[in-house]
Amino acid sequence: MNIHLIRHGKTIANEQKLYCGKTDLPLSDNGVEEILSIKGIYPQYVDLFFTSPLLRAVQTLEHIYGNVDNVSLSGMEEYHFGQFEMKSYEQLKNDAGYQAWITDGTGHIPCPGGESRQEFTHRVLRCYGLLIEEYLHVNSVVLISHGGVITTIMEHLFPSKHHFYEWQPKPGRGYTISYFSKDNCTYKKI
Repeated sequence: MNIHLIRHGKTIANEQKLYCGKTDLPLSDNGVEEILSIKGIYPQYVDLFFTSPLLRAVQTLEHIYGNVDNVSLSGMEEYHFGQFEMKSYEQLKNDAGYQAWITDGTGHIPCPGGESRQEFTHRVLRCYGLLIEEYLHVNSVVLISHGGVITTIMEHLFPSKHHFYEWQPKPGRGYTISYFSKDNCTYKKI
């Protein structure tokens, strides 16, 4: 099985460097242009398509592959930033709750009104594990989701390769994971 993890294209929030998790933004004009300009890098022979339920992931799928049947996976949404949603580092850097969250080495402190890193990781890996169990026999699968989701999956699968943030793909990019068995896989960049 090859599973192609693709990050959605750019949104206004990406361009303005805002924390954007649950906010259901469309792709920006620049995001659409970038996806269309690199369309040739994506796998052509795909058996199944999955997306996050959020609009930016669905639109990315449509711009790459057209109107194809796909399954929306609840659980593959981006991190829930709570009160930090749609705010920048500059707006938050002096906020005590923000400082507690970004310096938390345990991953147990949630964003006020949002989720903790531990909750997010558990949600994403549970959903990903079910996807792999159900479709390991399929040759080629595309999952279009979010930077945090892909980063979490890659860090879990290949913990000694990179630091968490080094796994973050650029918008429209990602990884192909080739499974030889449920517990044996390799990767390459898209």
